[in-house]
Amino acid sequence: MQKWTRWQAWVALLAGAYAALSPLWTRTNDDATWTMVALGVVTAAIALWSLAMSEDRISEYVLMLMGVLFIASPWVMGFERLDAMAMTAWVVGAITFVAGVLGMPQVESKMHMGHHGPIAH
Repeated sequence: MQKWTRWQAWVALLAGAYAALSPLWTRTNDDATWTMVALGVVTAAIALWSLAMSEDRISEYVLMLMGVLFIASPWVMGFERLDAMAMTAWVVGAITFVAGVLGMPQVESKMHMGHHGPIAH
Protein backbone atom coordinates (compact mmCIF):
# COMPACT_ATOMS: atom_id res chain seq x y z
CA MET A 1 0.00 0.00 0.00
CA GLN A 2 1.26 3.42 -0.84
CA LYS A 3 1.77 6.11 1.73
CA TRP A 4 -0.98 8.68 2.31
CA THR A 5 -3.70 6.54 0.73
CA ARG A 6 -5.28 4.70 3.67
CA TRP A 7 -8.78 6.19 3.95
CA GLN A 8 -9.24 4.87 7.50
CA ALA A 9 -6.30 6.94 8.72
CA TRP A 10 -7.69 10.02 6.95
CA VAL A 11 -11.00 9.50 8.80
CA ALA A 12 -9.12 9.20 12.12
CA LEU A 13 -7.13 12.35 11.29
CA LEU A 14 -10.33 14.31 10.65
CA ALA A 15 -11.93 12.92 13.82
CA GLY A 16 -8.89 13.93 15.89
CA ALA A 17 -8.84 17.41 14.38
CA TYR A 18 -12.57 17.80 14.99
CA ALA A 19 -12.15 16.75 18.64
CA ALA A 20 -9.23 19.13 19.18
CA LEU A 21 -11.20 22.04 17.75
CA SER A 22 -14.61 21.13 19.23
CA PRO A 23 -14.20 23.33 22.36
CA LEU A 24 -14.43 26.33 20.02
CA TRP A 25 -18.12 25.68 19.30
CA THR A 26 -19.27 23.34 22.08
CA ARG A 27 -20.20 24.26 25.66
CA THR A 28 -17.38 22.99 27.80
CA ASN A 29 -15.33 23.34 30.97
CA ASP A 30 -11.56 23.30 31.55
CA ASP A 31 -11.29 19.53 32.08
CA ALA A 32 -13.30 18.72 28.97
CA THR A 33 -11.43 21.27 26.88
CA TRP A 34 -7.98 20.01 27.79
CA THR A 35 -9.04 16.38 27.45
CA MET A 36 -10.53 16.86 24.00
CA VAL A 37 -7.63 18.99 22.75
CA ALA A 38 -5.00 16.54 24.05
CA LEU A 39 -6.75 13.40 22.80
CA GLY A 40 -7.57 15.08 19.50
CA VAL A 41 -4.02 16.23 18.83
CA VAL A 42 -2.58 12.83 19.79
CA THR A 43 -5.14 11.04 17.59
CA ALA A 44 -4.35 13.30 14.64
CA ALA A 45 -0.62 12.67 15.13
CA ILE A 46 -1.15 8.90 15.26
CA ALA A 47 -3.26 9.09 12.09
CA LEU A 48 -0.43 10.99 10.37
CA TRP A 49 1.97 8.28 11.56
CA SER A 50 -0.37 5.67 10.09
CA LEU A 51 -0.53 7.53 6.78
CA ALA A 52 3.22 8.08 6.55
CA MET A 53 4.19 4.55 7.58
CA SER A 54 1.69 2.51 5.60
CA GLU A 55 3.34 -0.82 6.44
CA ASP A 56 3.24 -0.23 10.21
CA ARG A 57 0.37 -2.05 11.90
CA ILE A 58 1.03 -0.80 15.43
CA SER A 59 -0.52 2.56 14.56
CA GLU A 60 -3.86 0.84 13.91
CA TYR A 61 -3.83 -0.67 17.40
CA VAL A 62 -2.95 2.72 18.87
CA LEU A 63 -5.87 4.31 16.99
CA MET A 64 -8.17 1.70 18.53
CA LEU A 65 -6.75 2.56 21.97
CA MET A 66 -7.36 6.27 21.34
CA GLY A 67 -10.95 5.45 20.44
CA VAL A 68 -11.39 3.70 23.78
CA LEU A 69 -9.80 6.64 25.61
CA PHE A 70 -12.20 9.07 23.92
CA ILE A 71 -15.19 6.91 24.86
CA ALA A 72 -14.08 6.65 28.50
CA SER A 73 -12.97 10.27 28.85
CA PRO A 74 -16.31 11.90 29.81
CA TRP A 75 -16.65 9.58 32.82
CA VAL A 76 -12.97 9.60 33.76
CA MET A 77 -12.61 13.37 33.48
CA GLY A 78 -16.08 14.17 34.84
CA PHE A 79 -17.71 15.90 31.90
CA GLU A 80 -20.41 13.33 31.16
CA ARG A 81 -23.08 15.92 32.09
CA LEU A 82 -21.88 18.30 29.38
CA ASP A 83 -24.12 16.59 26.86
CA ALA A 84 -22.70 18.03 23.65
CA MET A 85 -19.05 17.59 24.65
CA ALA A 86 -19.62 14.09 26.01
CA MET A 87 -21.45 13.12 22.83
CA THR A 88 -18.58 14.53 20.78
CA ALA A 89 -16.11 12.40 22.76
CA TRP A 90 -18.24 9.27 22.33
CA VAL A 91 -18.81 9.75 18.60
CA VAL A 92 -15.19 10.66 17.88
CA GLY A 93 -14.12 7.66 19.99
CA ALA A 94 -16.38 5.30 18.06
CA ILE A 95 -15.22 6.67 14.71
CA THR A 96 -11.55 6.44 15.72
CA PHE A 97 -11.94 2.90 17.07
CA VAL A 98 -13.75 1.70 13.95
CA ALA A 99 -11.18 3.39 11.70
CA GLY A 100 -8.43 1.49 13.51
CA VAL A 101 -10.30 -1.80 13.20
CA LEU A 102 -11.05 -1.29 9.52
CA GLY A 103 -7.43 -0.42 8.85
CA MET A 104 -6.22 -3.77 10.10
CA PRO A 105 -7.19 -6.06 7.17
CA GLN A 106 -5.35 -3.89 4.65
CA VAL A 107 -2.20 -3.84 6.73
CA GLU A 108 -2.51 -7.53 7.53
CA SER A 109 -2.87 -8.54 3.87
CA LYS A 110 0.09 -6.38 2.87
CA MET A 111 2.31 -7.97 5.50
CA HIS A 112 1.52 -11.47 4.23
CA MET A 113 2.07 -10.63 0.57
CA GLY A 114 5.36 -10.10 -1.11
CA HIS A 115 7.81 -11.00 1.65
CA HIS A 116 7.87 -14.76 1.23
CA GLY A 117 5.36 -15.40 -1.54
CA PRO A 118 2.72 -18.11 -1.28
CA ILE A 119 3.52 -21.03 0.97
CA ALA A 120 3.26 -24.45 -0.71
CA HIS A 121 2.06 -27.31 1.44
